Amino acid sequence: MKKQVFNPFLPLKEYIPDVEPHVFGDRVYIYGSHDREGGYTFCMEDYVVYSAPVTDLTNWRCESVTYRASQDPDYEKMKYMYAPDVVRGNDGRYYLYYCMSGDYGVGGYQGAIHVAVCDSPAGQYEFLGYVRNPDGSPMMKYVCFDPAAMNDNGTIRIYYGTQYGYEEEPDFYENEELLQREEEMFGRSREEILSYKDSIMGPNMLVLEDDMLTVKEEAKHIIPYKVKGTDFEQHPFFEAASMRRVGNRYYFIYSSLLNHELCYAVSDYPDRDFVFGGTIVSNGDIGFKGRTEKDKLNMTGTTHGSIVEINGQWYVFYHRLTHKSDYSRQVCAEKIQIAPDGSIPQVEITSCGLNDGPLVAEGTYPAVIACNITNGRMPHGCNSIYSAAFPNVTNIGEERFIGEIEDGTLIGFKYFVFSGVKEIGVTYRPETEAVRVVSQAPVRIDDRCADDNPVMEDLKGQETAGLTPEEGQQGQKSEPYFEVRLAETGKAVARISLNMSETGGDWKISGIKVDFPDGVYPVYFIYHGNQPLQLKEIHFQI
Repeated sequence: MKKQVFNPFLPLKEYIPDVEPHVFGDRVYIYGSHDREGGYTFCMEDYVVYSAPVTDLTNWRCESVTYRASQDPDYEKMKYMYAPDVVRGNDGRYYLYYCMSGDYGVGGYQGAIHVAVCDSPAGQYEFLGYVRNPDGSPMMKYVCFDPAAMNDNGTIRIYYGTQYGYEEEPDFYENEELLQREEEMFGRSREEILSYKDSIMGPNMLVLEDDMLTVKEEAKHIIPYKVKGTDFEQHPFFEAASMRRVGNRYYFIYSSLLNHELCYAVSDYPDRDFVFGGTIVSNGDIGFKGRTEKDKLNMTGTTHGSIVEINGQWYVFYHRLTHKSDYSRQVCAEKIQIAPDGSIPQVEITSCGLNDGPLVAEGTYPAVIACNITNGRMPHGCNSIYSAAFPNVTNIGEERFIGEIEDGTLIGFKYFVFSGVKEIGVTYRPETEAVRVVSQAPVRIDDRCADDNPVMEDLKGQETAGLTPEEGQQGQKSEPYFEVRLAETGKAVARISLNMSETGGDWKISGIKVDFPDGVYPVYFIYHGNQPLQLKEIHFQI
């Protein structure tokens, strides 16, 4: 079997979100935040860069740690670096733009944009300074957050910002609670916040001098802050500003306030007249072919990424959530198409991602490459970590698996190409107290997740989320099994019986012989049983 690549495409121990992909020379590089496996807050690790030849996206190489938080002069106050971007300056050197924050992003809206420099795309960067005004003072116009960089035929552009809906409220200027919230969040005085004719929030662009530090053209909004009544109303900007030039048009990529999707807007100009285009990808597949938030296929949460053309093919890079939190995120990618009219149709999240076509249904695959994991009531994870049980990618040491699988859980893989497959199987074990993953991180439920439809009623005060009421009324199941389907709601093509007697944490393998039709299909495993389960691998045999 030829070498393949799947989502997430980096080593499974690696957690790099907020990715900005760039092609420099004959390699594609990804620059992102660096989460800790099972971490309790965002971006706990130093920056690491991966790269691959543009002709072989199966061959990703770790370029080692390229920049450490301790190199920044603000490290004693803010420990974590997040959401960076890199651009090649007109002098041929590479410039890293980033911001810093504390736990849970606290303080991340209050600092300047930091800059480091290196002679190569993935060498050892050194701190250079802050984006600054011509008088040398740190540039603090608008909220400095999630900086993205672009060398636009010699013009160095920086995009940044964040946006909440407070100032859209009709009583904002008289609403003491909202005013105080902005003061605390942004670390600015009331007078400064109210001095902006439009808003301190929103997506912005400025132009730098060739020194890559000094403002040449002052920052301004690229999209009006107030979106009610505009084509951005249903998908307003939130964060993760990124810009790409496609031919003579500019594509503004951003994370919307819905907090699970990457959207895009298009203009003939880099700093104005953007028109909303649509959603490129959602980490819950919300919106794809009309899928509703209620029927999302994963735990959703923050997303951040961008698009890039690699060897003639366009891709979108985004991230997924693991460990029942927003703090252990892994980069994924999907092929996209830019239509002749400039539109980008929304793509579904898959397990094959960067692969040259579907994965081959042969041999063994890690279960954690599943692109759909749902019990039908998955939560939203914005800046949160849950203790209650629901199916999730997790780990014990170097073993990575899907845990807390309960009756009715669907685990999906898209896509496989079948040719002469005669058997399918799983590596699994009962989830006993001896092997159940119990996070040591403090439970944290962000206000934005508190009203998340029906899951919150299931999660409040629970350590395990058993069967739904309807399932619970069905009584005990005599034989636990995995139902195997080749369509999300299709007819079962196989039934894999499972032995759920306790074995001290040992993994078991069960399989079933079945003649699969040849062709390209998704594969879904639906668990039926009373005892929680862990899934480590899936197997195909010809």
